[in-house]
Amino acid sequence: MSILNKDQSDYWNGEVGQRWAVYHEALDTAFAPFTEALFARAALGAGARVLDIGCGAGETALIAARQVGSGGHVTAADLSEPLLAVGRERAAREAPGTAPIAWLRADAQDHAFGSGFDHALSRFGVMFFEDSTAAFANIRRSLAASGRLSFLCWRSMAENAWVTVPRDAVLPLLPEVEPPQPCAPGPFRFAAPDALLPILEAAGFRGIECEPVDRVMRVGETIEAAADFVATRGPVARLLREREPALQEAALKIIRQLFAERFGAGPVDLGAACWLVSARA
Repeated sequence: MSILNKDQSDYWNGEVGQRWAVYHEALDTAFAPFTEALFARAALGAGARVLDIGCGAGETALIAARQVGSGGHVTAADLSEPLLAVGRERAAREAPGTAPIAWLRADAQDHAFGSGFDHALSRFGVMFFEDSTAAFANIRRSLAASGRLSFLCWRSMAENAWVTVPRDAVLPLLPEVEPPQPCAPGPFRFAAPDALLPILEAAGFRGIECEPVDRVMRVGETIEAAADFVATRGPVARLLREREPALQEAALKIIRQLFAERFGAGPVDLGAACWLVSARA
């Protein structure tokens, strides 16, 4: 297989991908309000062929398979083999009547997915391409003439309290933290629609709509679970990942204390904001 995005492939097939695979249930719970919005917009019909880009541990692929039914088909693509392995295991436990799912370790920038898909969708999986225009053009080529695209991507970091609250708390422990690069692969790459819309247009998409979606995200039922979530998954985890264990533990302690002051014993609910983007092939 061709992997153009080697940095992201290495990242998601190493310790990070293995950790996300182990804790996939907490991620699905946290993202549930956004997942609901994504599928409400996608409105998948019975018998549809669906391409799930950045499917992760399979939650969105499984939902799509249930919605399109046995007459449909889902292709679930991701760079991370640890996450795909979880998706395959989950699919094996599905009740009869759902669509078959093909699980692919694939780089959406150049993988030949075939053609004729009715819908391509993604939950927070499109912000990490090395070449976004090439990836979206390749996705568009996979769609039927009447095909549609629906995906979620984060708005600015400043609008996402689930990131900024713990991040601001631990920054004093972390010298020389570089600010995120606006156009580099990463969770906030498409925070500004002005950066995203020309890419989709260049890839050949039409009728592009970009709707703000604001939800409360439950990052943990308890203080301990919430602190572990933000410190080991997402943007704060990236800051802490290569630090010495003593600093990681100090950061975790600060986050626990902050959450305890704000939320008592829990649960911990923080604001989250994304774009829900849709387009026609």
